[in-house]
Amino acid sequence: MDNRGGKREGAGRKPRVEEEKLIEMLDKHIDKDLVLAELKKQIFAGKEKAMQLYFNYRFGKPKETIDLNSSEGFNLNFKELINFK
Repeated sequence: MDNRGGKREGAGRKPRVEEEKLIEMLDKHIDKDLVLAELKKQIFAGKEKAMQLYFNYRFGKPKETIDLNSSEGFNLNFKELINFK
């Protein structure tokens, strides 16, 4: 079998219809108000993961940046790599 990547059956994001079916199934079996109450309880208990989940969904994840001048841990000049011809 050739494992070089590329297009594969079933690869990629699932269609929106499948996503909606999953959401409907979860909503049938899980009371979202109970979930939110538990999340609130975890946040007020100081659980870092619960707070992170809330902030990421409420305000979005912070923009990630990369310091191109950093040499911490390895010796690469990213600017040279980007401009490599």
